[in-house]
Amino acid sequence: MIPFNHQSIVGNELSYIEDAYKRGKVSGGGKYTKLCEEFMESRFDARKVLLVTSCTHALEMAALLLDIKEGDEVIMPSYTFSSTANAFVLRGAKPVFVDIREDTLNMDESQIERVITDRTKAIVPVHYAGVPCNMEEIVKIARKYDLYVVEDAAQAVNAKYEGKYAGTIGDFGCYSFHETKNYSMGEGGAFVINNERFVERAEIIREKGTNRQKFLRGEIDKYTWVDIGSSYIPSEVNAAILWAQFERFDEIHAKRRKLFMRYLNNLKPLEEEGLLRLPFIPDNVEPSYHIFYILLPDERTRESIRSFLLDRGIHATFHYIPLHMSEYYISRFGRISLPVSESVSRRILRLPLYFGMELKNVDFVSKNIYSFFGGFKGMYSMHGGIWKGGYTG
Repeated sequence: MIPFNHQSIVGNELSYIEDAYKRGKVSGGGKYTKLCEEFMESRFDARKVLLVTSCTHALEMAALLLDIKEGDEVIMPSYTFSSTANAFVLRGAKPVFVDIREDTLNMDESQIERVITDRTKAIVPVHYAGVPCNMEEIVKIARKYDLYVVEDAAQAVNAKYEGKYAGTIGDFGCYSFHETKNYSMGEGGAFVINNERFVERAEIIREKGTNRQKFLRGEIDKYTWVDIGSSYIPSEVNAAILWAQFERFDEIHAKRRKLFMRYLNNLKPLEEEGLLRLPFIPDNVEPSYHIFYILLPDERTRESIRSFLLDRGIHATFHYIPLHMSEYYISRFGRISLPVSESVSRRILRLPLYFGMELKNVDFVSKNIYSFFGGFKGMYSMHGGIWKGGYTG
């Protein structure tokens, strides 16, 4: 069985968990929390990074900091996870969905201006599959209309746009360290604050609305409840796991890139034959290599190949049902049409990709995709001599 995702112990996770217990500090804000935050601030050249309990909660913090309220509107893609919209809907805002691009599957920046109203407060680009959006144009539009930019960079940790790290370009960036992500703490995330004026309040919101961080730094002699907030600090156990992964940060990235490129090279002839479409990476970005997907001609083909692979021990999956097609959205806001999002949702198939995966596993998945299409005569020689002379089924 080749699972869709498999979480690996990559180094010192268990010993660091033990160390946290020996230190008598397993609630948040200890040694490993600080190590992770300082690493991200330095590595990504970020103004301030706060480790949080999930990317969902990072998005919620952004909504709180922007004082999102009933009647506000927030522009985002529909082709994303529910957390992107929930964070703002919880504050009473309406998610205003735009379609995605055919090439990157990211928010179509050319559609943003036409949906801006006097109620619009923010734009939330989602860096799908770890390929950054066209941030130059998105930020330009935001500045023109005096809007905030909240980057949903859940899948884009360590991705770059024009040399800048995803999550550090807008006013805020939101990272995920969920079990399925490139770097994992089981459940967790990070909130990147790039706008100086929000730093102090972000600390307060993360600390249940108290000024406890000032107290811990010795700036005040007692702390108290000063604002709204919630419990957004992860435990030291989770932070210890993440720090062990950060110690092998570049190795994890390089391995995922290697697997991604193997898929890309293996399956290119099928794209050239018009049988499927592979991920597109613009020249001005460096992706995080979080997802490798293929786009099939239609939903029937997608489901047939998914079943075909599963019968051979390969777990491939799909996502998302676009949010504008969800029961909740339709019941509250009505029906809209976003043709590219709807088409992609029916045709996309995500292939297994995880740190512990081996190149031979990628080749096995690739071989079975060729088998589904009945083989491909004249196929190039794959790495390691596999199918040399052409695979015919």
